[in-house]
Amino acid sequence: MSTTHVYDVAVNWDVDRKGILSSTVLIPTIEVATPPEFSKGIPGIWSPEHLFIAAVNSCLMTTFLSIAENSKLEFELFSSNATGKLEMIEGELMISEITLMPVVTIKAEKDKERVERILQKSEAACLISNSIKSKIFFSPEVKIA
Repeated sequence: MSTTHVYDVAVNWDVDRKGILSSTVLIPTIEVATPPEFSKGIPGIWSPEHLFIAAVNSCLMTTFLSIAENSKLEFELFSSNATGKLEMIEGELMISEITLMPVVTIKAEKDKERVERILQKSEAACLISNSIKSKIFFSPEVKIA
């Protein structure tokens, strides 16, 4: 497998503060708009800010799934909530912090430390987190079914 990959994404303005995201290799398209916190923002539509946080959170999940599979880890459930903090820093708006809150449910208490190690490895190996300058806070939880 090559170590270089290219991902194409296009955005086309639609109306007001709304556009349509697309890719030549993906369906369907996604509506994207200025979030309602900003002038002329549109509620109920994915914003670049939401997509940014979603990219970090979904990368954590896919990295965890890969490491868990390679480690032959059996688990019942994986879910993760994430929040991003947008603030003005040195005159620039930026997502300064992202908090990831994954929850993994397992069957046996004996696997808890192993799952915690795999979660930590997943957070450290997430290529999206490693590509941004936002501070990442990691607050994992392991539950026993």
